[in-house]
Order: sequence, then C-alpha cells, then structure tokens
Amino acid sequence: MNGGIKEEFSNAWSKPNNAVVQIILINLIVFVAARVFKVFFDLSGATDTFFWIFRKLQLPADVGSFLLQPWSIVTYFFTHFDFFHILFNMLFLFWFGRIIQEFLNSKRVIALYVLGGLAGGILYMFIYNFLPFYGDRVAESMMLGASAGVFAIVVGAAVFMPNYTFFLLFIGPVKIKYIAIFYVFMSFIGTTGANAGGEIAHLGGALVGWMYISQLNKGTDIGSWVISFIQFVKSMFKPQPKIKVTHRSGNRRPTKKSDQPKSSSAGKTPQAEIDAILDKISEKGYESLSKDEKQKLFNASKK
Repeated sequence: MNGGIKEEFSNAWSKPNNAVVQIILINLIVFVAARVFKVFFDLSGATDTFFWIFRKLQLPADVGSFLLQPWSIVTYFFTHFDFFHILFNMLFLFWFGRIIQEFLNSKRVIALYVLGGLAGGILYMFIYNFLPFYGDRVAESMMLGASAGVFAIVVGAAVFMPNYTFFLLFIGPVKIKYIAIFYVFMSFIGTTGANAGGEIAHLGGALVGWMYISQLNKGTDIGSWVISFIQFVKSMFKPQPKIKVTHRSGNRRPTKKSDQPKSSSAGKTPQAEIDAILDKISEKGYESLSKDEKQKLFNASKK
C-alpha cells in the first residue's frame, strides 16, 4: 500500500474544489476525537468532566449561557456524538453537496454550510427564548450536529437543480425537489417533538439554502463574506514571503507590446450567458442543457 493515512488526509485537504470532503473530514475528526477522549475520561473516572468539556462545543438555547461560550455558534455544527447522527448528516452532505460543488464550485458549498449552520443556531435560540411553548426547555437545552448546514445544502441544491434525480433504494428515481420538500415538512412537524431544537435549526438552514440560490440566480452572492473571512483568517497564519531586491546596471530594454502578457479574457463566457444557463436549469433541469452549455457552466465554476 503506497502512502499512509496521513498522506491521504493531506491530499484530500489540499485538493482543489474539494470542500465537500474537507467538511466531512472536519466532522469526522471531531467525532473520533470526542469518542476517543471519552474512553480515556471514563477509564480515569472523570466522565462528568468529559461531558462538561463536550458541552462547551454545543450551542445552548439560553442566551446567558451562550454569551459565556460564543464560539459554540460555529463549533456546534461540526460536532457529533452518536454514530448514526453523523452518518446520515455526512451522507446527505456528500450526495447533495456534490451538486453544488460540481456546478457552483467549492466556495459556494462552504458558504451554504456555514450560513445554514449560523442561521439554524440563531433561529433555534430565538424561538426557544421568545415562544412560551419552549420556556421550560431553555435552561437545559443544548444543540449539536451539522444538520442545519446540511439542510442549507440540500435545499440549495434542490432550488438550483430541482429536476436532478436520485435513484432511491426500493423507490426508484426521485427528483431532489421532492426529497427536499419531504425533509423540510418532516422537520416542521417535528418542531414540537423531542428534538424540537434540531428541527427548528433544520428550518433555519433550509431557509438559507432557498435564499442563497435565489439571490445567486439574480447575480448576488450573499455568502461571499464567509469566503472572504476564511481567506483573511488563513492569511494570518501564512508566512510572509521575503522580497529579494536585485540591482542591475545598464539600460533596460524597452518593453515591447508583444512582450506584455496577453489578456486571459479571451473565451470567457459573459455573466449574462451564465445567468441564462442557470435560469434554464431552474426551469427545465440540468438535463436540458446542451453539451456546450454544460462546458461553459463547468468552466465558469472553476473561476
């Protein structure tokens, strides 16, 4: 076997346009770390200490508790403890995230996931604190899981390509718009059940997915600030390159027009044409595109 696990993880992380796998990896790392640490804490008789620490990654419904751990508005949607919880979240992220990644690029996957997670968390806290029905649950309610971000991606994919079809076991071909509608409906009727907080967060994520793609089809990327912020944070940890100054004597050869770099704008598809292709997808589905239109959309997604 060539290479090792570390190398495979490194390749997956550095591979361009691979946000779906990268988000899955972060969730898996947090999940595995939590389960491993729990074993050590259990063996040392400090299980209560483990859960006290683990709760710091979860999002509390109580506003006062949240102000003591504000980072939890982000950490909660990368945190899982139950195997089947993370399994189904990551499967849905993989299936629907690939659609966004392939046709709208990785940055939109990240933006949808983060915006969905933030919106789901905010809606969860708002509803729990302002509707009397949830008053007796606020003090002890905590939320974790990627579901809100995943719902944003699921609904976003369904709005972007409503007629895209999945083949479901025992059911057959189903358009993803119906899958999204079904899960949003199930979340709505679950908002008064045992997992009310999670279901409310799902609806917040779903709303973001619909808004994001609807605005993107109009030419506005409401998630661009997410990518800009992430790039800013990354830049803080990158070493600044040393600038080497060289001095040369003599006259410089005048730059000829032919020596100047040629513009790369040739062959670039106009934004209006890309918008028209996206409108066609919304109306008739991806299958209605010609080979040339698919290629133009693919080329645009890489920019």
